[in-house]
Amino acid sequence: MLIDIGANLTHDSFHPDFEDVLARARDAGIRKMIVTGASVDGSEDAVALAHEHPGFLYATAGIHPHHASDATPGAIAKLAALHRDPAVVAVGETGLDFFRDFSPRDDQVRSFEAHIELAIASGLPMFLHERDAYPRFAQVLHAYRDRLGDVVVHCFTGERDALYAYLDMDCHIGITGWICDERRGTHLIPLVKDIPPARLMIETDAPYLMPRNIRPRPKTNRNEPHYLPYVCRFVADVLKVDYNELAARTSDNATRFFRLSTNEAG
Repeated sequence: MLIDIGANLTHDSFHPDFEDVLARARDAGIRKMIVTGASVDGSEDAVALAHEHPGFLYATAGIHPHHASDATPGAIAKLAALHRDPAVVAVGETGLDFFRDFSPRDDQVRSFEAHIELAIASGLPMFLHERDAYPRFAQVLHAYRDRLGDVVVHCFTGERDALYAYLDMDCHIGITGWICDERRGTHLIPLVKDIPPARLMIETDAPYLMPRNIRPRPKTNRNEPHYLPYVCRFVADVLKVDYNELAARTSDNATRFFRLSTNEAG
C-alpha cells in the first residue's frame, strides 16, 4: 500500500475521468493521496476534493512560485483561512523556481517568506518546490528553519550540494519519476541512497513526470497516481530493498509527516 504525497488532481486533464483516475489508483494499491494546491483557486479546489473523498484525499494550500506575483496580502489571507480546514495537511506548494522564472525572483522570495510565516502561525508542515534555485532557496529556508515544523522538498531534482543542505536542515525529500528518466534523472540514483530512510517519501506529481520505466509505455503522456508503484519499484531496486518494505516505509513517513488518519478511506 502506497501514499502519493503530491498529485495535481485539480488539473484540467483529470476532469473528464476523475473518478476513473481514483479507481485506478485504488486498484494499484494507493491508500491515500495529497492533492497539491498551487494557487488560491487551485487550493480551494483541492480542499473540495478532499472533502468529497475523506480519508483518501487530503490537500495542501499554497501558491506555486510560478504564480508568486499573485501572492497579494488578500491571497495570503485566503490561504490562512484554508489552513484552518482539517482537510489541509501542509502549507504549499511554495518555494523558488529559477528554471522558468515565470514570476520575478524577488516576488518568488516574498511569496516564499509569506508562506513560511503562514506555516509558523498554523503549525502545519511545509510542501516546498525548488528548481535551479539553490543556494538561494536554502538561504531563505535556513533563516526560519528553527521556527518551523516538518518540511519536505518535494520532487527533488537537484545536485548533491543541495540535497545535503536540505538534509542538514532536517528536511524530508520527495522523489518522483524523474529518477526513472535516463535522459536527465540518473544523477539522482546515487543521491537517493544518501537520504535517511525516515525522511524519504515518493510521489507522482501527476499529471507530470510520467515514469519512463513503464512497460509497455502508455499511449498518453498524462501521468497518474496509479503509476506510483513504478517509482517505488525503481527506488527499491536502487536501494536494494524489498518493494513492500519501501512501500511501507515511505507510507509510514508520509502518515507521520502529514499527520494523516490511519483509518482506511471509506
